[in-house]
Amino acid sequence: MNWKVGDSVRIVKTITDEDIHAFADVSGDHNPLHLDDDYARQSRFGRRIAHGMLTASLISNAIGNHLPGRRALYLSQTLRFTAPVFPGDTITAELTVVKIREDKPILTLATICTNQRGERVIEGEAVVMVMKETGY
Repeated sequence: MNWKVGDSVRIVKTITDEDIHAFADVSGDHNPLHLDDDYARQSRFGRRIAHGMLTASLISNAIGNHLPGRRALYLSQTLRFTAPVFPGDTITAELTVVKIREDKPILTLATICTNQRGERVIEGEAVVMVMKETGY
């Protein structure tokens, strides 16, 4: 493996209204908190919020495309949702290698998502196996 503890990657994405509607359609989660302005206005958030798992999918993007990349096989992920994400928020997903197993090509990654104000919206940890180039 070419990774070391402390290696990190960041990806940035603005969560759009179109993203939220597409995620609702793909996931089947049509909770009005995500889709209905009038309903969401009555909530503790005062407006619509993005699906937590839509935001968490940025972590999967970073793992599958960047760290460790196309040879990654997800083994586990913990998530703690710490603040809402609103349509129009720009989210940065940052992954950092915190542990590498010596006996197997398995990385443990700290996974943190923040919004454009620097507020953490997700905290967690991912464990991924790095597969050989030829397959599993």
